[in-house]
Amino acid sequence: MSFLLGLTGGIGMGKSTAARMFRELGHPVWDADAAVHRLYAPGGAAVVPVAAAFPAALKDGGINRAALREALAADPGGFARLESIVHPLVAEDRAAFIAAHEDAPIVVLDIPLLFEGGSERQMDGVAVVSAPAEVQRARVLARPGMTEENFRMILSRQMPDAEKRARADWVIPSDTLEGARAAIVDICARIMAKRDHA
Repeated sequence: MSFLLGLTGGIGMGKSTAARMFRELGHPVWDADAAVHRLYAPGGAAVVPVAAAFPAALKDGGINRAALREALAADPGGFARLESIVHPLVAEDRAAFIAAHEDAPIVVLDIPLLFEGGSERQMDGVAVVSAPAEVQRARVLARPGMTEENFRMILSRQMPDAEKRARADWVIPSDTLEGARAAIVDICARIMAKRDHA
């Protein structure tokens, strides 16, 4: 049985970098965002049901995320409907990944809204990637097309960083690459030691 490590953190906190570091250490990483991209791509399992609920989102045989965002902005109840379609498909994708890597000592599950969606209950431990608020803000606003308004809207849908840190088993500081890498090596060593004593 693999140790299921949930990896989360707010936008701009360095979660993708942390996920890459876990991969470099040889641990398989399942990426929730990548799973959604696969489900929305032409032929993906979410295309038909999402297009039925939001016809304007269908473009070139797949779900266009920008068109879907516009449809959701105009439909207050849309998010709940979309989640009821996509969440079970994402959960299936995740279960298949875990099953495919059952021999791995640690399987990392990179889930942006881990606490918000209640996924921490399915994890053996949770690591939160965190950076000071001003570092987060600078990183996010440096992204192409990102506005202050968009940033505020994304933050409003995410649990505050302090609350995530308080609920996590481990915190990965991402203000420096060295600090993040050292924390990740330490987390993996602790999990492996726990497994050896189990």
